[in-house]
Amino acid sequence: MTDLYRVLPEEMDDLVISMGQPRYRADQLLQTLYHDSPIDISSLRQIPSELRDALDSAGYTVGSASKIHQVTSQDGYTVKALLKLGDGTLIETVLMQYKSKEKNHPRSTVCVSTQIGCQMGCTFCATGQMGFERNLKAEEIVAQVLYFTSILRKRGQHVTNLVFMGMGEPLANYAETIRAVRLLTHSRAFGLGQRHITISTVGIMKGIDQLAQEDLQVGLAISLHAPNDILRKKLVPTARPNSVGELIAATRSYFQKTGRRVTLEYALIDGVNDSLETASELATLLKGNGAHVNLIPVNPTAGGFERPRWKRITEFEKILKEAGIHCTVRVEKGSEISAACGQLRTDTTKNI
Repeated sequence: MTDLYRVLPEEMDDLVISMGQPRYRADQLLQTLYHDSPIDISSLRQIPSELRDALDSAGYTVGSASKIHQVTSQDGYTVKALLKLGDGTLIETVLMQYKSKEKNHPRSTVCVSTQIGCQMGCTFCATGQMGFERNLKAEEIVAQVLYFTSILRKRGQHVTNLVFMGMGEPLANYAETIRAVRLLTHSRAFGLGQRHITISTVGIMKGIDQLAQEDLQVGLAISLHAPNDILRKKLVPTARPNSVGELIAATRSYFQKTGRRVTLEYALIDGVNDSLETASELATLLKGNGAHVNLIPVNPTAGGFERPRWKRITEFEKILKEAGIHCTVRVEKGSEISAACGQLRTDTTKNI
């Protein structure tokens, strides 16, 4: 069985031609797949019945993700969904909306997962503490975007941005992540602009190097979390001995090859990596680097970590800015429904 949401447009051309159909049928098929929310092969009404029958006989399916549970934040701008995939696997994905000048068309960002669980083991991340089950396929990543696309379409809205920051490490599932990106950005498929996509990594060096060679204009976010290797190893147990130096070099290399500035994610944790001395060390490390630092006051997870007081957050930010470092504090979205950064964890006993 092959999910049609796995098939790239060029592959779709070959598929319909092999079934005795003209190439333009591929465009009809792609149009209905990505813009009409079909639920099965019989729903593909824009293509002739003989092609539908041929696809069905050849074992092609129209995959989807069905809702098991869904919660919405108090302000209505963040929605976390627990979805069931075709094999019964449960996965969490999030829609975050931000007000824009156009009242009915807010910026709508979908945060997708790429794995069930995660092998990186970051101590402050709920997903990192649940262990690893399996990689998601490209079509299962696409299904998360299409789930919220269907909801937004009914409101006269659409997905504007996509972040690979959900459950799992995207670059540890490299091939499927890149296939999903190509499906979601292809003008004949979902059609989202590449510059509206950000891939986040804890620091898979081989993956970062590969991504820079892909001829893609996607953004890259690297989870740094510390200015030295000793502290980073405490927060990211899988970090390599010289991971900080490698990652700083990677930001420069990625920019040189793609022209895209890298974002360095820094989870601020009370009493762990938020001291003013640590801020100064980070400022020295990054001076002249050109990367953007995104400070993320840590969200509550099972690890028991706490976010710093707001005064400490602003003091940390001030030290970086005075050193000429581009820096912002992330606007929190969805923490009360456990949908914020580091909180995603598929657990039916907690979500239902």
